[in-house]
Amino acid sequence: MTAHDPVIACGNCPIRHNAICAECESDELSMLERAKSYKTVPVGTPLARAGEPLSHFSSLVKGCAAMSRTLEDGRRQTVGLLLPSDFIGRPGRATSPFDVTALSEVTLCRFERTAFERIVRDTPHVASRLLTMTLDELDAARDWAVVLGRMTAREKLAAFLLNLAQRQRSVRGMARPSGKILVALPMSREQMGDHLGLTIETISRQITALRKDGLIEVPSRQDIRILDYDALAFEAGDDGDGAPIA
Repeated sequence: MTAHDPVIACGNCPIRHNAICAECESDELSMLERAKSYKTVPVGTPLARAGEPLSHFSSLVKGCAAMSRTLEDGRRQTVGLLLPSDFIGRPGRATSPFDVTALSEVTLCRFERTAFERIVRDTPHVASRLLTMTLDELDAARDWAVVLGRMTAREKLAAFLLNLAQRQRSVRGMARPSGKILVALPMSREQMGDHLGLTIETISRQITALRKDGLIEVPSRQDIRILDYDALAFEAGDDGDGAPIA
């Protein structure tokens, strides 16, 4: 693990147009560059712990992390999946409401908490972008409540793969998926089960079923190829524009 990685100029950053700096102008980017640092951590590293102070707020530049809540009896539920450009922390809150753990090697663009809170107060474009991202996150959480509460195991897995495909292409500035799409799996089968509220055995059975039905291929344990995006969307109850079928 490196304590501090070389800082990438904001103009060359791979998440430049999706992260908190997406609406910033050149002078604002210069201010962010002076305030930020980079840190790369290995898989399994806690990025935040529920109820504990956050010294830094961070954007994911590379890798994947999970937000989770652990109950008193040890049961764990993943409540969110963080991919490049997603943000960890909330201005005005000194502690984290969730555990956040790296599911792969993760590179973070970090800001000292109090310094970032000053940036939010002084930079309307950062504040505006942060509000937009927070509202998008709220909408996604509400959609995911439907997935977890109302969908079958097959529908849950289909919805999960579609969501990954959409988010991975969005970060790269690509259009809405269609046809054959290769999806990089950022988590193990067990972690997918935690995220979807399913057992690892159910995850494996549903992957096998979707493969036998000609909807996906499994070239490796780290990748799944969607063979027909629209057909998989139908399995998940998606009407083609991102809204669930009534």
